[in-house]
Amino acid sequence: MERETHILVIPYPVQGHINPMLQFSKRLATKGARVTLVATSTIRNSMQALQGASSVNIEIISDGSEGDENLENLIATLDRFKVIVSQSLSEYIEKLNSSKYPPKFIVYDCVLPWALDVAKKYGLDGAPFFTQSCAVNVIYYHLKQGTIRLPIEGPTVSLPSLPKLTINDISSFLSNPSSYPALLNLVMDQFSNFLEAKWLFFSSFMDLEVEVSSQSLRIFTMLLTFDS
Repeated sequence: MERETHILVIPYPVQGHINPMLQFSKRLATKGARVTLVATSTIRNSMQALQGASSVNIEIISDGSEGDENLENLIATLDRFKVIVSQSLSEYIEKLNSSKYPPKFIVYDCVLPWALDVAKKYGLDGAPFFTQSCAVNVIYYHLKQGTIRLPIEGPTVSLPSLPKLTINDISSFLSNPSSYPALLNLVMDQFSNFLEAKWLFFSSFMDLEVEVSSQSLRIFTMLLTFDS
């Protein structure tokens, strides 16, 4: 991979999403790519999150949070984030397209599926990066497919390739869906257009979840093959 291959990586601006995507960015850089991690202005006051990223370029784009001290409800905040960041990302890509290193590819946080639409708008390939473990993604995917339904009834949940789970093993998004409806919608939207991407990236420890990782690979490979 030549250094002129410029890859943009855009995480959701919370620590648990930034960390794995920053580490992935560093790995990409070791392969010879020019990598820019595109963070949003929400994290401007906590830039220590990006320390030690000397091999990766850091670009801050607007998410509309600058100077805004008013707390909005979460749904309004997420909607605003999507509108403003998609516009800011578009403007940044247009700027790069006139530079020496126009971007070739976008790796985006799986909870930002609209980033694939931005990539396609400029003729770029894109791929989602699933920051949570394969086991967690499989649970959400089974909910999306209707294998499990909300509200969850009974003390245990049985799913393929996973040990029997108790209600306390399940994310609070699912065990108590009325508590975080906006966040539940956010994690479910990650499957809205993932079949349109040519690649899928996962943050996982294969040795710790061999069976569920293998099943995930079979499921998503089958879906991508069928869709194409």
